[in-house]
Amino acid sequence: MREVVFARTSGWIPTVIREDGVLTLMLAAGADANHDPRTFTFPIGDAHLAVIREDLARHLLLWSAVLPLCDAAGTRGRLDEDAAVALLDPVLLSPSADVDALFERIPWDRSRLVAHGADLFLLERGQHCAAMRSATETPDGRRAQEYSADRRRAGRGVVLGPLDTAILKFTGQHLHGATIPRRLPEAVDPALLPEVLRVIATAEQASSGMRIGRDPRRGERATDKREWDRVAEAVEAAMRGAHPGLVDDTVRTMSFLMCSEVADRTRNLPVEDDAVVPGEHSGARKTRLTFTDDKDVAKRWQQGDPRSADAEFWEFVGDRSAPDNEVFTIEDETMGEGIQLHFYADSIARVTTVHEGVGGAEPEYRVEYGLVDGTSGYRTVVSAFVRGGCAGLDQHGPWMSDAAELEHARRRRDAQ
Repeated sequence: MREVVFARTSGWIPTVIREDGVLTLMLAAGADANHDPRTFTFPIGDAHLAVIREDLARHLLLWSAVLPLCDAAGTRGRLDEDAAVALLDPVLLSPSADVDALFERIPWDRSRLVAHGADLFLLERGQHCAAMRSATETPDGRRAQEYSADRRRAGRGVVLGPLDTAILKFTGQHLHGATIPRRLPEAVDPALLPEVLRVIATAEQASSGMRIGRDPRRGERATDKREWDRVAEAVEAAMRGAHPGLVDDTVRTMSFLMCSEVADRTRNLPVEDDAVVPGEHSGARKTRLTFTDDKDVAKRWQQGDPRSADAEFWEFVGDRSAPDNEVFTIEDETMGEGIQLHFYADSIARVTTVHEGVGGAEPEYRVEYGLVDGTSGYRTVVSAFVRGGCAGLDQHGPWMSDAAELEHARRRRDAQ
């Protein structure tokens, strides 16, 4: 038979029940293997009940001290009742100084005390009983989250100023830095909002006119990492120059926000619009092309198809590219020329037929190699080939006739 003897308005604060005639403290903590809350109980005495009824602060301190024992029980283990019972007298019946000394020696759950109104200054000084004089039965979970986030930053040596805090709240990154940044002006103290907007304006000006295209090599929705890094570097440099008092966390948050917004402006554009299309080149514009990957899968395009050759090729790459499929080819069989894109090395080869094979002889090809500057570089050379063939690639060199020379050039570039 179970009877509730005493319960507070907040359902999570431990409840006193009488079970088979025995006074017991019952609390929910942790979860079982099915993610359902676990409930733990241990016996208490009449003197403990009297303090729990009359003294919210001591009740909350006991809860904070017992929770680590519940965590230690895990998803299936038993609560160490002896250890829980051993906390009753020291927490509920001892002088405040002894309670403070106890909390210096035992693990305790800080977030519960903070959520229920603990004075943070006194709590940090180890004056636990005094800190809980301001306790409330109704918890403020967000207060505890903000406190935990600031403690994690403090552990890295980061102390936020008022403007730092306001900016992180504006972007939604004050509590969780891994969330996607957004604009939440309502989360900021109105008195600080104008200053926050001035910082935002600095970042917007630094990233104005920049772009972050897509990188089909990494999937249909992936962004170009090099362009992302360029925007981030520009924003961070401007922020540090104009607002040197901001901490690194804030500066990185602003660059993250600007990069996300720049990328969003192009992410949903058609591939034709997202492509880098240079001016017309000399040579014949392609009318029929074959695209292939490193798995011998082919796709054909011809003039008159609903979409441009650039768009069809990059869609093919987005569909087929994978860690074990990083070499793609565009071939004009009629003209006897093509290009091969080596995504794993940021390089390209252009292949031109010098002599057709006659009488069973193998054709003779001229192969030239060049380095490519990331996704935007690949888009440029693909567009140039589609519009001007191998001749249209002359200005996108230098071109090397030896693979070993290409490798040396690649290593020199990567070492810079």
